[in-house]
Amino acid sequence: MQTHSVFNQASPLSDYDLFASDLALQESLKHYDAAWAIEHVSRFGRYAGSAEAIEWAAQANDNPPVLSTHDRFGNRIDAVSFHPAYHQLMAKSVEFGVHALPWQDEKAGAHVARAALLYMDFQNEAGHCCPISMTYSVVPSLRKQADLSAIWEPLIKSSSYDSRFLPYNQKAGVTIGMGMTEKQGGSDVRANTTKALPVSIGGPGKEYKLTGHKWFCSAPMSDAFLILAQTEKGVTCFLVPRFLPDGSKNTILIQRLKDKLGNKSNASSEIELADTIGFMVGEEGRGVPTIIEMVNHTRLDCIAGSTALMRQATLQAIHHCSKRSAFGKILTEQPLMINVLADLSLETEAAVRLLMRVASAYDRQNDEQERAFKRIGSAVAKYWICKRTPATVAEGLECLGGNGYVESGPMPRLFRESPLLGIWEGSGNVICLDVLRAIAKEPETLDAFLVELEKNKGMHSALDRSVTDIKSEVQSFKSVFASKPSSEQMEACELKARRLVENMAVALQCALMIRHADADSAELFLNSRLVSRGQAFGTLEGEGGMAKMRSVIDRTYSF
Repeated sequence: MQTHSVFNQASPLSDYDLFASDLALQESLKHYDAAWAIEHVSRFGRYAGSAEAIEWAAQANDNPPVLSTHDRFGNRIDAVSFHPAYHQLMAKSVEFGVHALPWQDEKAGAHVARAALLYMDFQNEAGHCCPISMTYSVVPSLRKQADLSAIWEPLIKSSSYDSRFLPYNQKAGVTIGMGMTEKQGGSDVRANTTKALPVSIGGPGKEYKLTGHKWFCSAPMSDAFLILAQTEKGVTCFLVPRFLPDGSKNTILIQRLKDKLGNKSNASSEIELADTIGFMVGEEGRGVPTIIEMVNHTRLDCIAGSTALMRQATLQAIHHCSKRSAFGKILTEQPLMINVLADLSLETEAAVRLLMRVASAYDRQNDEQERAFKRIGSAVAKYWICKRTPATVAEGLECLGGNGYVESGPMPRLFRESPLLGIWEGSGNVICLDVLRAIAKEPETLDAFLVELEKNKGMHSALDRSVTDIKSEVQSFKSVFASKPSSEQMEACELKARRLVENMAVALQCALMIRHADADSAELFLNSRLVSRGQAFGTLEGEGGMAKMRSVIDRTYSF
């Protein structure tokens, strides 16, 4: 019996163009030398917003990967199986070069174009982006060992996704994973206990046997992994393939898959290594500087992924509110909701512009200034954008009310994803300590960051004051580091590190908004982040508030 009619409900946000609806992204590609990629990025945007891709994302997360340690005859196989939808997502990402575009076509703006692709990819489905990210990020580390790079890089650059459980030399393309952390150490990788012994003559590119464990091995079905292990000279980096060159399976024993809060479609594992063959990458005892090249690129992807979650949560919130009425008005006509949605839109736009500015530095590493900016800019942006993501997604979910809290919609998955990228590749404290380390040991990186801020000198009084305060704070840190600091002095610096990094990130976002956003958006963002400093979303204020806030929402949700 029909008891009610369904009305005043929003339809699903589906079959829309993620690129065409994102003005800040379009402007950034043009500004940062990636206009040549617009057609390619646009095609991917249409795919990522399609009903088919959205359905694949739901299926991949509803049917998480399954580990089979043995076959039915008792042979150890250590194989991970995935729902077909996961493989569809992987195949599309590889086809469009999300895993390797800057290495396939090393031209100006390639990292910016690829960051745009990943940012849209993450909006649809985050879990499969983990192996996509690591495959992209491994190339700079692998190039430190030319003989290994010559074997693996052509397979990494391939646009063919090959999920078959076969030796790499029988495949059309490969993906790469990573194993750094151990139970006892976590981010303190120098506490690793995994040992590596040479099979015969040791040294870069040579064969070693690794024995130990890894607490988090990401994407265990990958064709190879960068692994850290101890040699006589300290922590060293190794490339560990799933299969050996003779076609036999390497001894990588998957103990279990992690049952995680989110990121359900992606397999994260604990593994044991027992005389497992690995090939040294880079200098012995220099494993951390070698693998940090991979880490830096995955940090860029953490920025992209977090920004993507913000953007998607904001889109879902505006879409819902534009279709639903309460108290006699469409929600997007309610003043307080307008304030909230505009604030979420500004947070997202500032994150997009910061992401693209940092990505552009990866394209210009031959420029000393840009290389120095990349070093500290990546850390500052990674810290702040990842910190802002859970709050942004939670506010977007609240805009949907009870409909945002049910598993049949997209918001719970976005919310579960939202804390993850703040943990990957260095949690907040690790990132802030890294910024302090850069100030102490690479002061040119901080100088490059300040030069970026000084480009806006005189354009907004509140930003000028913020930059002055940052320079004063930095000078106090430099003074401490200039001499041999006492433990008390170091403690004082560390206690203030989060505030410093936050101020640096917000100041840079404000500078970029002044330079590249429309005037109303820039004014609202700067006033709220540097002047009135409301503690929750929906606290924007200023002259002509309603009209300006509506224009911000219209720019964000431009369908």
